Amino acid sequence: MDVAVGSTNPVKIEAVERTLDRFDPTVTPVAVDPGIPEQPWSIEETVTGAENRARRSLTATDATYGVGLEGGVARLDGAPGLSLIMWAAVTDGDRVERGGGPTLRLPDRVADRLDAGAELGPVMDDFLDTDGVAESEGAAGALTDGLTDRTRALGEAVACAFGPFRTTAYDR
Repeated sequence: MDVAVGSTNPVKIEAVERTLDRFDPTVTPVAVDPGIPEQPWSIEETVTGAENRARRSLTATDATYGVGLEGGVARLDGAPGLSLIMWAAVTDGDRVERGGGPTLRLPDRVADRLDAGAELGPVMDDFLDTDGVAESEGAAGALTDGLTDRTRALGEAVACAFGPFRTTAYDR
C-alpha cells in the first residue's frame, strides 16, 4: 500500500505508519500548503486543512491514498473552554473520508494566549518550558500525563478516516 502524507512532521508520519502497520505501507511525506491559517480555529477549518493536505499529497505522488492530518482548536457546544481537536482525511482520488481524534480541554492559561492570537505549538513550548513539543508528545501527551500522546491521538483520527476504505459497511 502506497500512502502519501501531506506533511513532513515526523509525528504525523509516524502516526500514519503505526496505524497502517498491518498493511506494510510505503509512506511518502509531502510538504503541502494546507490552505488554512497556521492555527485552525474551528472544526471546519481543521477538517478543511486535513482534506487539502490529503488531496494535495495524493496529487503530488503516485500513491494509492493521500492522508492529511490537522490539529486545531475549537469552542464546542456543550463543553466548557477551548478544546484541542485533531482531524484526518484520506482520499483515493475519488472520495474523501474524514475522522476525528481525541478532543481535550486546554488549560485556561493556554486558551487565553490563543485567544490573544498565539499559536498552540509555541504556547505549549512556553507553558511547558520545552522546545518542539508539536514534534514530540504534543499537547495531548503533556496534558494527559502521557496517557496518550500526539502520535497515538493523530493515529486514532487516521484509523477513523481510513476505515471506510477498508470495510464494506459503507457500500451498503
